Amino acid sequence: MMSELLFCKKCVISNYRPSSVVEFENKPSDIKPYIEFKNGVCSACIFKEIKEQIDWDQRRNELETLCDKYRSKNGTYDCIVPGSGGKDSGFTSHYLKNELGMNPLTVTWAPHIYTKNGWDNFQSWINIGGFDNYLIHPNGDIHRKLTMLAFEKLGHPFQPFIIGQRMVGPRMSTLHNIPLVFYGENQAEYGNNIEDNYSPLMDDKFFSSPNKDNDKKNFYLSGYSEFELVNNYGIDSKYLEIYKPTNLDDIKNTGTQVHYLGYYYKWDPQEMYYYSVENTGFRANDTRTQGSYSKYAGIDDKIDWLHYYMTVIKFGIGRATYDASQEIRNEKITREEGVALVNKYDNEFPEIYFDEILHYLNITEEKFWRIVDSFRNPLFWEKQTNKWERINTVTN
Repeated sequence: MMSELLFCKKCVISNYRPSSVVEFENKPSDIKPYIEFKNGVCSACIFKEIKEQIDWDQRRNELETLCDKYRSKNGTYDCIVPGSGGKDSGFTSHYLKNELGMNPLTVTWAPHIYTKNGWDNFQSWINIGGFDNYLIHPNGDIHRKLTMLAFEKLGHPFQPFIIGQRMVGPRMSTLHNIPLVFYGENQAEYGNNIEDNYSPLMDDKFFSSPNKDNDKKNFYLSGYSEFELVNNYGIDSKYLEIYKPTNLDDIKNTGTQVHYLGYYYKWDPQEMYYYSVENTGFRANDTRTQGSYSKYAGIDDKIDWLHYYMTVIKFGIGRATYDASQEIRNEKITREEGVALVNKYDNEFPEIYFDEILHYLNITEEKFWRIVDSFRNPLFWEKQTNKWERINTVTN
């Protein structure tokens, strides 16, 4: 861990914001890299300034050239768009289809527990937006076990979902021989290695492996190797195949390329929201997401809310921090407003789905809190009179 806690001078993110890693290699002992700071400013805010200098007309031309290369002439699918039917995948798929004449196949890795709004938005995406779709459900019993193990071992109940969601696009690319895959924005825009913003492509390492046999001791899921999951937890290897990276030879044979539409189009989450409302029938929640002030963030999966609560526990960064930082960069709110919103909502426990989460994880409330407390970072949490209190929060 770093010795000094810093908050960005421009947004509200801290230098404890973890960067993305290759999740299927993620061991409990691994220390994740963190967002970089320079002169008190985070890399995401630094890139925001760079973003203003980009020639977006030129980027649009690059996108048109790319699509010209792959566009189908006979009505077959010519690209894949993974997503849930939320604002980002709604925009990505509709823009490619209606602005660039592509014929995308949409693919969805199912949430753990659909919210009503999440399911309705998924249906609207397909029926109002007008897309063919594969909805992929892993074995529900196994997925539940893996989620519980990830919560207990890593404090990261969303990890099995994140792995599946990351793998589904490239895997379907090789299965259906559709080389071109589009995701929405590059996570580097929000704090991963800033150099990643200069390429339209997702690095192959995040979704593929050169290991043909996917060595059982080198593939990790929920904090355990495949060998451990099979021998210690009785999970049959065949049920783990769906989570595994695609073989690199298959990626090369298909010519799979995973592009970020956000490289070619100036991405703004709020604008994506308005676009998707108008074109794919997307609906925000009637009330704000617990843990944030936003009505359109994290609304697909009931486990998503627990995921962001755990990032508050471990890193002092919750959903409100992520949302406010984005909106400050996009000049929707001021930093002063962001600080107030973070301090009001970031540490809020998502109680609305608590009973369903306990049932899904098959644990008692007592065990749940025992696990949560085991991951509390003393830099951000202090026990006072038998009650945990948040410390070291962002200020103006």
